[in-house]
Amino acid sequence: MHIAIAGNIGAGKTTLTKLLAKRYGWKAHFEPVDNNPYLEDYYSDMTRWSFNLQIYFLNKRFRDIVEISRSEETIIQDRTIFEDARIFAPNLYDMGLMSERDFKNYTDLFDLMLSLVKLPDLLIYIRCSIPRLIDHIQQRGRDYEQTMRIDYLRGLNQRYEDWIKTYKGHLMIVDGDTTDFQDNPQDFKRVTDIIDDRLFGLFPME
Repeated sequence: MHIAIAGNIGAGKTTLTKLLAKRYGWKAHFEPVDNNPYLEDYYSDMTRWSFNLQIYFLNKRFRDIVEISRSEETIIQDRTIFEDARIFAPNLYDMGLMSERDFKNYTDLFDLMLSLVKLPDLLIYIRCSIPRLIDHIQQRGRDYEQTMRIDYLRGLNQRYEDWIKTYKGHLMIVDGDTTDFQDNPQDFKRVTDIIDDRLFGLFPME
């Protein structure tokens, strides 16, 4: 199976991915952040580096999708290829941080890739308010994220909500404002109870 975690920057995707991988013995695929050669440059000059960063992510996540499709293990993935193309790249374009030429080139490439991949067996979306996202971003203290614009985060959040409304696959929504799955065992159990019901219950997903 392919389980994917979706959510805005600072929503808690990596934390939940680690917790679920440990709980179920699933193999985890994490978003390439620490070794990303573009991320720091991108946050210092988004217009210059937006296309490079999005192509980097698209390449990495398409490789992940190919590996997942060939694997016999259950894999849980931190962020999906769909988020890059449906949320991050259009947001950059709308904000004037990616040129029309680059956006069209990127979109054409993604559409080709999309014809070769399928939706995850279960998508878990962590929904968070802007204040909650900012709190998480400040807590983890990545220097390059501290200059992030509020309107950038707000635009991403709106696009996430629009995307989730039209998502056609199996979907589970976690309220990131009221669910402390990292430090509250009962909150985490509520999340896993829903997953158990969806994946292993009397009427599991087909």
